[in-house]
Amino acid sequence: MQLRLTGRLAADVAATSDLSYADYLVLVALADRPGDRARLFQLAGILGWEKSRLSHQVTRMTGRGLVRKERCDGDRRGAFVVATETGRKAIEAAAPHHVAMVRRLFIDPLTPGELDAITSAAEKVLAVLDGDRTEDDAGSQRDEKRVRG
Repeated sequence: MQLRLTGRLAADVAATSDLSYADYLVLVALADRPGDRARLFQLAGILGWEKSRLSHQVTRMTGRGLVRKERCDGDRRGAFVVATETGRKAIEAAAPHHVAMVRRLFIDPLTPGELDAITSAAEKVLAVLDGDRTEDDAGSQRDEKRVRG
């Protein structure tokens, strides 16, 4: 179901806007952040993408004027990904239709009880995933300490 729903939503975004679904997801993630900006690693964590995938996506979006990179004063190697005015206008234009499509395909066919059950199940799965991420992060830190001695 998840794969078919995502495929349908991706096709719909591409057909009704000038955005790819990946563009849409990046811009939504940025729109949820203060100043429509995030560090690359933060954005990768929000989206659940590999850093290399996100880097390629941001490069394509930068070329199209949807986002830009800004230096991070606190970290010389780091940069912020920032939605441009063009990117903000694109997401504002695409979002209402996308939300309506999500409602039509996923929300409206379900009863309130079914939505509550999905919400409960999703919260439990996300708690496990968040716990695994914490364990993965701790394991990575232990491995780094072991390598450094």
